Amino acid sequence: MKTKTMLGMIVLSGVLILSGCNTNETKGTNEHANHQANQDQVKVEEQVHLEWSFNQSPVANQEGMLTIQVNDHSGKPVQDFKMNHEKKMHLIVVSEDLATFEHIHPEFKGQGRFEVMVPFASAGKYKLIADFIPENGNQIVQTHWVEVQGEKRAKQSLLPDSNLTKVIDGKEITLSFDKQVKVNEEVMLNFQFKDAKSKKPITDLEPYLGAVGHVVIISEDTEKYLHVHPMDEATKGPDAKFHTTFPEKGIYKIWGQFQQNGKVFTVPFVVKVS
Repeated sequence: MKTKTMLGMIVLSGVLILSGCNTNETKGTNEHANHQANQDQVKVEEQVHLEWSFNQSPVANQEGMLTIQVNDHSGKPVQDFKMNHEKKMHLIVVSEDLATFEHIHPEFKGQGRFEVMVPFASAGKYKLIADFIPENGNQIVQTHWVEVQGEKRAKQSLLPDSNLTKVIDGKEITLSFDKQVKVNEEVMLNFQFKDAKSKKPITDLEPYLGAVGHVVIISEDTEKYLHVHPMDEATKGPDAKFHTTFPEKGIYKIWGQFQQNGKVFTVPFVVKVS
């Protein structure tokens, strides 16, 4: 992907949110370009049908094998997929309260079939978000709700962070914005990295999936999903900058994912959009 002042993002609106296990979700297709995709631009021939199935009923603290079957609108398996940041499919797994987050990559088995082991930390509802590009189509995002059995934990309230500095694995990460965050206004997110003890800038970040980092943003109601890529993919720190636009007011959770010394680390922030 080319580095540009504003990089593509994917926005998933509420009409794509349905519940029920092992059923197909309403389709959504999004241009991975330099603008926010409009669902009116979706072409019928580019829509696909996803079938979601587990090898057993999902249970907390156990990994289950998830199969995602991707067929075209006529029911035939989609044969080929583009590589998108080193993977043919990105799968985001979040709990209903956004307290848990996983970014994993199903393995393509051919004939439209992807497989991956999915971990669930506790019982409750989880949203699965599949993000991929058919060879002859545009970027597509489809979702699926799943109910996980077992011991439940208390739901966590999603409150905006009063301090946008976190310490993760000995690294101090600060999130800042170039202006007040408002609906439908482009804003730059800057992640700044320091050693938590010495306070020295970190300048040895390593590529993660072909870029300095990746940012996933989901609204409190889980109906808005943005996957944002960096302005400068080759930078190694101490700053990693991303451009995005928030489609509606409300509370959003942001996960930044980066890599240092061969280890991926995830830093979460919660912000309120005016």
